Amino acid sequence: MTRVVVVIGAGSIGQANARRDPRARVSAVALVVGALLTFSACSSSVKPMEQVDLTDLGTRYAAAWSSQDPALLASFYADNGALRVNDGPPSVGRNAVTATARAYMTAFPDMVVKMTRMSQEEGHPVFQWLWTGTNTGPGGTGKSVRLAGYEVWTLDARGRIVESRGHYDEAEYQRQLKAGAAPSP
Repeated sequence: MTRVVVVIGAGSIGQANARRDPRARVSAVALVVGALLTFSACSSSVKPMEQVDLTDLGTRYAAAWSSQDPALLASFYADNGALRVNDGPPSVGRNAVTATARAYMTAFPDMVVKMTRMSQEEGHPVFQWLWTGTNTGPGGTGKSVRLAGYEVWTLDARGRIVESRGHYDEAEYQRQLKAGAAPSP
């Protein structure tokens, strides 16, 4: 919320004129009221994105990915929010995001996503993560994966994800599905 403070000092021109001419006093008051109305009309009741605690959002989002509850993960998205993984087609809407999350959670029942960093780049929150899990779901390889990646978010005024553009090394993912992840450092 923008706060505007107008101070008229004891020696101001407006007050000097107001003492001599009552119309100047009305004019000065009208000017101040007009300025306040203009500034209040320009200020938004919508919470600015700077007030969204991105670290908290990222921590809760990572926990949702790790929860094996795809609907919980989808609840972080706006009604028509979109999740895109690498350059694949976007999953648009909470039902589609739920289905995408369910596919990963089913393929990796022990999957854990940890937030490694939250930052802002070019006005967008960037959620960086480490994903570990074992591909033991139906038709799985039984191999473990350990991948780093990130999502670039566009958030609405309520802090819900309108768009998430996720990225990880697809070739490394495919390699790990066949050979398993390298031992962790």
